[in-house]
Amino acid sequence: MMSLTTEQINSVKGRGFLRNRGTDCFSGRILACGTVFTAENMRDIATLAETYGNGTMIPTARQCIEVPAIPFDRIPDAEAFAAAHGLIFGGTGPKVRPVTACKGTTCVFGCYDTQALAKKIHETYYTGWNSVKLPHKFKIGVGGCPNSCIKPSLNDFGIEGRRVAGQREAAYQIYVGGTWGKTTRMGTPLSRLVSEEEILPILEKTLLWFRENAYVKERLGNAVDRIGADKLEKALFSEDLIRRKQEILAAALKER
Repeated sequence: MMSLTTEQINSVKGRGFLRNRGTDCFSGRILACGTVFTAENMRDIATLAETYGNGTMIPTARQCIEVPAIPFDRIPDAEAFAAAHGLIFGGTGPKVRPVTACKGTTCVFGCYDTQALAKKIHETYYTGWNSVKLPHKFKIGVGGCPNSCIKPSLNDFGIEGRRVAGQREAAYQIYVGGTWGKTTRMGTPLSRLVSEEEILPILEKTLLWFRENAYVKERLGNAVDRIGADKLEKALFSEDLIRRKQEILAAALKER
Protein backbone atom coordinates (compact mmCIF):
# COMPACT_ATOMS: atom_id res chain seq x y z
CA MET A 1 0.00 0.00 0.00
CA MET A 2 1.33 3.42 -0.93
CA SER A 3 2.15 5.56 2.09
CA LEU A 4 3.22 8.79 0.41
CA THR A 5 0.95 11.75 -0.24
CA THR A 6 0.72 13.57 -3.55
CA GLU A 7 2.30 16.57 -1.84
CA GLN A 8 5.32 14.49 -0.81
CA ILE A 9 5.71 13.03 -4.29
CA ASN A 10 5.52 16.48 -5.90
CA SER A 11 7.90 17.97 -3.33
CA VAL A 12 10.81 15.95 -4.70
CA LYS A 13 9.85 15.87 -8.38
CA GLY A 14 11.15 19.39 -8.94
CA ARG A 15 14.46 18.31 -7.39
CA GLY A 16 14.89 15.55 -9.97
CA PHE A 17 13.28 12.55 -8.25
CA LEU A 18 10.57 10.63 -10.09
CA ARG A 19 8.49 7.99 -8.31
CA ASN A 20 9.01 4.39 -9.36
CA ARG A 21 5.70 2.82 -10.38
CA GLY A 22 3.96 0.90 -7.59
CA THR A 23 6.52 1.77 -4.90
CA ASP A 24 7.52 4.48 -2.45
CA CYS A 25 10.94 4.65 -4.10
CA PHE A 26 12.25 7.15 -6.64
CA SER A 27 14.68 7.45 -9.52
CA GLY A 28 17.08 10.32 -9.01
CA ARG A 29 18.09 12.01 -12.27
CA ILE A 30 21.73 13.13 -12.47
CA LEU A 31 22.88 15.40 -15.27
CA ALA A 32 26.22 16.54 -16.63
CA CYS A 33 27.30 20.04 -17.55
CA GLY A 34 27.86 19.91 -21.30
CA THR A 35 26.66 16.27 -21.47
CA VAL A 36 30.07 14.95 -20.39
CA PHE A 37 30.54 12.76 -17.29
CA THR A 38 34.09 12.16 -16.07
CA ALA A 39 35.36 8.76 -14.96
CA GLU A 40 35.30 10.09 -11.39
CA ASN A 41 31.66 11.15 -11.84
CA MET A 42 30.79 7.63 -12.94
CA ARG A 43 32.55 6.07 -9.96
CA ASP A 44 30.69 8.42 -7.62
CA ILE A 45 27.34 7.70 -9.30
CA ALA A 46 28.01 3.97 -8.96
CA THR A 47 28.70 4.44 -5.24
CA LEU A 48 25.53 6.52 -4.90
CA ALA A 49 23.51 3.80 -6.67
CA GLU A 50 24.91 1.07 -4.43
CA THR A 51 24.45 3.11 -1.24
CA TYR A 52 21.03 4.68 -1.78
CA GLY A 53 19.42 2.75 -4.68
CA ASN A 54 19.45 -0.83 -5.92
CA GLY A 55 22.90 -0.71 -7.50
CA THR A 56 21.75 0.01 -11.07
CA MET A 57 22.14 3.11 -13.26
CA ILE A 58 19.98 3.90 -16.29
CA PRO A 59 21.01 6.32 -19.11
CA THR A 60 18.13 8.54 -20.24
CA ALA A 61 17.23 9.84 -23.68
CA ARG A 62 18.50 13.29 -22.66
CA GLN A 63 21.93 12.02 -21.67
CA CYS A 64 21.30 12.02 -17.94
CA ILE A 65 21.73 9.04 -15.61
CA GLU A 66 18.90 7.89 -13.35
CA VAL A 67 19.55 5.99 -10.13
CA PRO A 68 16.37 4.00 -9.35
CA ALA A 69 14.96 2.60 -6.11
CA ILE A 70 15.95 5.42 -3.77
CA PRO A 71 13.55 5.32 -0.76
CA PHE A 72 11.73 8.60 -0.12
CA ASP A 73 13.28 9.05 3.33
CA ARG A 74 16.79 8.57 1.91
CA ILE A 75 16.48 11.27 -0.76
CA PRO A 76 18.05 13.99 1.47
CA ASP A 77 21.05 11.72 2.12
CA ALA A 78 21.42 11.01 -1.61
CA GLU A 79 21.27 14.75 -2.33
CA ALA A 80 23.93 15.45 0.30
CA PHE A 81 26.19 12.76 -1.18
CA ALA A 82 25.69 14.19 -4.67
CA ALA A 83 26.46 17.75 -3.56
CA ALA A 84 29.63 16.60 -1.78
CA HIS A 85 30.84 14.93 -4.98
CA GLY A 86 29.89 17.62 -7.49
CA LEU A 87 26.90 15.75 -8.92
CA ILE A 88 23.69 17.48 -9.95
CA PHE A 89 20.18 16.11 -9.41
CA GLY A 90 17.49 17.83 -11.49
CA GLY A 91 16.08 18.02 -14.99
CA THR A 92 12.33 18.18 -14.37
CA GLY A 93 9.55 20.79 -14.32
CA PRO A 94 8.37 23.70 -16.52
CA LYS A 95 11.79 25.15 -17.16
CA VAL A 96 14.88 24.69 -19.31
CA ARG A 97 15.68 20.96 -19.34
CA PRO A 98 19.13 19.34 -19.49
CA VAL A 99 20.90 20.23 -22.72
CA THR A 100 21.72 17.38 -25.11
CA ALA A 101 24.61 17.33 -27.57
CA CYS A 102 26.01 14.91 -30.10
CA LYS A 103 29.70 13.93 -30.09
CA GLY A 104 30.52 16.56 -32.71
CA THR A 105 33.47 17.62 -30.56
CA THR A 106 35.34 14.44 -31.59
CA CYS A 107 33.29 13.15 -34.55
CA VAL A 108 34.87 13.38 -38.02
CA PHE A 109 31.62 14.88 -39.31
CA GLY A 110 31.32 17.50 -36.55
CA CYS A 111 31.51 21.09 -37.72
CA TYR A 112 32.31 22.57 -34.29
CA ASP A 113 32.81 21.78 -30.58
CA THR A 114 29.29 20.70 -29.63
CA GLN A 115 30.13 19.82 -26.02
CA ALA A 116 31.68 23.24 -25.36
CA LEU A 117 28.56 24.95 -26.70
CA ALA A 118 26.32 22.64 -24.65
CA LYS A 119 28.34 23.50 -21.53
CA LYS A 120 27.94 27.22 -22.18
CA ILE A 121 24.18 26.81 -22.71
CA HIS A 122 23.91 24.66 -19.58
CA GLU A 123 25.68 27.24 -17.43
CA THR A 124 23.82 30.22 -18.90
CA TYR A 125 20.29 28.84 -19.22
CA TYR A 126 19.87 25.54 -17.36
CA THR A 127 21.68 26.86 -14.27
CA GLY A 128 21.30 30.60 -14.85
CA TRP A 129 17.55 30.42 -15.56
CA ASN A 130 16.76 27.70 -13.03
CA SER A 131 14.46 30.01 -11.08
CA VAL A 132 12.50 31.11 -14.18
CA LYS A 133 9.19 29.30 -14.52
CA LEU A 134 8.22 28.73 -18.15
CA PRO A 135 4.82 27.77 -19.58
CA HIS A 136 6.07 24.22 -20.16
CA LYS A 137 9.32 22.25 -20.47
CA PHE A 138 11.92 23.63 -22.88
CA LYS A 139 14.37 21.23 -24.52
CA ILE A 140 17.58 22.22 -26.30
CA GLY A 141 19.52 19.98 -28.70
CA VAL A 142 23.03 20.75 -29.97
CA GLY A 143 23.90 18.95 -33.21
CA GLY A 144 27.27 19.01 -34.93
CA CYS A 145 26.19 18.42 -38.53
CA PRO A 146 23.20 17.69 -40.80
CA ASN A 147 23.41 13.95 -39.98
CA SER A 148 21.16 14.99 -37.10
CA CYS A 149 22.17 12.23 -34.66
CA ILE A 150 20.88 14.20 -31.66
CA LYS A 151 17.72 15.26 -33.56
CA PRO A 152 17.99 19.05 -32.98
CA SER A 153 14.89 19.67 -35.11
CA LEU A 154 12.81 17.72 -32.57
CA ASN A 155 13.73 20.04 -29.70
CA ASP A 156 12.11 23.29 -28.67
CA PHE A 157 15.39 24.92 -29.71
CA GLY A 158 17.69 23.00 -32.01
CA ILE A 159 21.16 23.93 -33.24
CA GLU A 160 22.66 22.20 -36.26
CA GLY A 161 26.18 22.89 -37.55
CA ARG A 162 26.76 23.43 -41.26
CA ARG A 163 29.82 23.84 -43.45
CA VAL A 164 29.52 26.65 -45.97
CA ALA A 165 31.66 26.72 -49.12
CA GLY A 166 34.40 29.34 -48.94
CA GLN A 167 33.80 29.95 -45.23
CA ARG A 168 36.23 28.73 -42.57
CA GLU A 169 33.94 28.99 -39.57
CA ALA A 170 30.82 26.86 -39.17
CA ALA A 171 27.38 28.31 -39.73
CA TYR A 172 24.31 27.19 -37.83
CA GLN A 173 20.74 26.26 -38.69
CA ILE A 174 18.36 27.04 -35.83
CA TYR A 175 15.10 25.14 -35.40
CA VAL A 176 12.34 26.35 -33.07
CA GLY A 177 9.29 24.56 -31.73
CA GLY A 178 10.21 20.93 -32.33
CA THR A 179 8.66 18.16 -30.22
CA TRP A 180 8.62 14.37 -30.22
CA GLY A 181 6.65 11.79 -28.31
CA LYS A 182 2.86 11.55 -28.29
CA THR A 183 2.80 14.62 -30.52
CA THR A 184 5.57 15.16 -33.05
CA ARG A 185 6.31 18.49 -34.68
CA MET A 186 9.35 19.24 -36.77
CA GLY A 187 11.02 22.40 -35.60
CA THR A 188 10.53 25.44 -37.79
CA PRO A 189 13.89 26.36 -39.40
CA LEU A 190 14.83 30.01 -39.25
CA SER A 191 15.05 31.53 -42.70
CA ARG A 192 18.82 32.05 -42.64
CA LEU A 193 21.88 30.43 -41.12
CA VAL A 194 23.37 32.24 -38.14
CA SER A 195 26.85 32.74 -36.73
CA GLU A 196 28.09 31.28 -33.45
CA GLU A 197 27.87 34.71 -31.82
CA GLU A 198 24.15 34.89 -32.64
CA ILE A 199 23.17 31.55 -31.09
CA LEU A 200 22.85 32.49 -27.41
CA PRO A 201 21.10 35.83 -28.06
CA ILE A 202 18.56 34.08 -30.31
CA LEU A 203 18.08 31.35 -27.69
CA GLU A 204 17.47 33.96 -25.01
CA LYS A 205 14.95 35.78 -27.20
CA THR A 206 13.19 32.46 -27.87
CA LEU A 207 12.89 31.81 -24.14
CA LEU A 208 11.56 35.32 -23.54
CA TRP A 209 9.07 35.00 -26.41
CA PHE A 210 7.93 31.62 -25.07
CA ARG A 211 7.54 33.00 -21.57
CA GLU A 212 5.53 35.99 -22.80
CA ASN A 213 3.32 34.36 -25.45
CA ALA A 214 2.63 30.71 -24.61
CA TYR A 215 -0.26 29.56 -22.47
CA VAL A 216 0.41 27.55 -19.33
CA LYS A 217 1.19 23.93 -20.33
CA GLU A 218 1.54 24.91 -23.99
CA ARG A 219 4.73 23.83 -25.75
CA LEU A 220 6.63 26.33 -27.87
CA GLY A 221 5.65 24.62 -31.13
CA ASN A 222 1.95 24.97 -30.33
CA ALA A 223 2.43 28.65 -29.55
CA VAL A 224 4.32 29.13 -32.83
CA ASP A 225 1.50 27.46 -34.78
CA ARG A 226 -1.11 29.56 -32.97
CA ILE A 227 0.64 32.93 -33.33
CA GLY A 228 2.70 32.44 -36.47
CA ALA A 229 6.29 31.49 -37.24
CA ASP A 230 6.78 34.75 -39.11
CA LYS A 231 5.96 36.76 -35.99
CA LEU A 232 8.36 34.69 -33.89
CA GLU A 233 11.18 35.09 -36.40
CA LYS A 234 10.62 38.83 -36.60
CA ALA A 235 10.96 38.99 -32.81
CA LEU A 236 14.10 36.83 -32.82
CA PHE A 237 15.86 39.06 -35.33
CA SER A 238 15.01 42.28 -33.48
CA GLU A 239 16.06 43.59 -30.06
CA ASP A 240 12.59 44.29 -28.62
CA LEU A 241 12.51 41.21 -26.37
CA ILE A 242 15.96 41.99 -24.96
CA ARG A 243 14.91 45.54 -24.19
CA ARG A 244 11.94 44.17 -22.23
CA LYS A 245 13.83 41.25 -20.66
CA GLN A 246 13.60 42.41 -17.04
CA GLU A 247 9.88 43.11 -17.38
CA ILE A 248 9.23 39.64 -18.84
CA LEU A 249 11.35 37.86 -16.22
CA ALA A 250 9.84 39.86 -13.36
CA ALA A 251 6.41 38.53 -14.36
CA ALA A 252 7.82 34.98 -14.36
CA LEU A 253 9.36 35.34 -10.90
CA LYS A 254 6.07 36.59 -9.43
CA GLU A 255 4.43 33.29 -10.35
CA ARG A 256 6.90 31.12 -8.40
